[in-house]
Amino acid sequence: MSTFSSTQPQAAITAVGHFLPERRLTNPDLEQMVETSDEWIQSRTGIKERRILDDDGKATAYMATQAAQELIDTHDIDPATIDLIIVATVTPDMLFPATACLVQDQIGASSAWGFDLSAACSGFLFALTNGASFIESGRAERVLVIGADTMSSITDYTDRSTCILFGDAAGAVLLEPSDTYGLQDTVHHADGAHADLLKLPAGGSRRPASHETVDAGDHYLKQDGRPVFRHAVTGMSDVCTDIMERNDLSGSDVDYLVPHQANQRIIDATANRMGLSSDKVMMNIDRYGNTTAATVPLCLYDWQHELRPGHNLVLTTFGGGLTWGASYLTWAYDGSEYAD
Repeated sequence: MSTFSSTQPQAAITAVGHFLPERRLTNPDLEQMVETSDEWIQSRTGIKERRILDDDGKATAYMATQAAQELIDTHDIDPATIDLIIVATVTPDMLFPATACLVQDQIGASSAWGFDLSAACSGFLFALTNGASFIESGRAERVLVIGADTMSSITDYTDRSTCILFGDAAGAVLLEPSDTYGLQDTVHHADGAHADLLKLPAGGSRRPASHETVDAGDHYLKQDGRPVFRHAVTGMSDVCTDIMERNDLSGSDVDYLVPHQANQRIIDATANRMGLSSDKVMMNIDRYGNTTAATVPLCLYDWQHELRPGHNLVLTTFGGGLTWGASYLTWAYDGSEYAD
């Protein structure tokens, strides 16, 4: 847990960017692939379609670079002034070099160093906290935090319980010091005792790629859906009410909840526990599905035109690990200037 101290600068989000692949995989498309239906998917998840990256030779680093470049171009940022790049992902182009290094080269961030962070669907929020610590300590002036995942690369499209959930995308934010706005408080958790509930069984050092692991389909994600759902409902609700209590916030004080887009029922349960009406909840799960580390920055991008300096946001995630957390931040700029 961390709380902002008045003796240090705050880490404010001063720019956002995003990237979505062009291809749409709709629920009717999935009806032709597995035994499912549009009605079943929507009623249980809220998802209507998701984006799929199907360009040959392009993967997570490409999407992360596109999101970063949009941020740079839209907000007129000199990439040479970026000090640090953190990419949250569970689908890197390769185990090394880090995706952050590939992005650093492509955007021309000649002064930046960087690394990848793996925390599944909690990755962006954990990376945001890491990036903020460099701003707060004075060790960096500009930190680029990116959430990007090519989930189609690890999704088994014969498994109807998981293939309906995931999509591909990237979102990016820039952190800079502020005396007024920024990250106020964070609460993060991990529980490795439940690691088997959501995992990628093969491809690491314990089970390197082999004919056996490929034939068994162990390079696809595996999820035990019901217990993950139960843990997510409890975890996201608890951590959001925790951060509200720590900061003396009521539902009327929160302008927007920015939740991980895994399941509409989980999001609704969290908002109800916080005492928030639906108009205060950022949701785009119907259009993008679960893009893992990209969901929270995608929401910030889609809603930035509604955001004004001083708006109180609560960001929350839940993912494999198990990992979960929440952050309370005050928004730093007038997003209406960047409306599409």
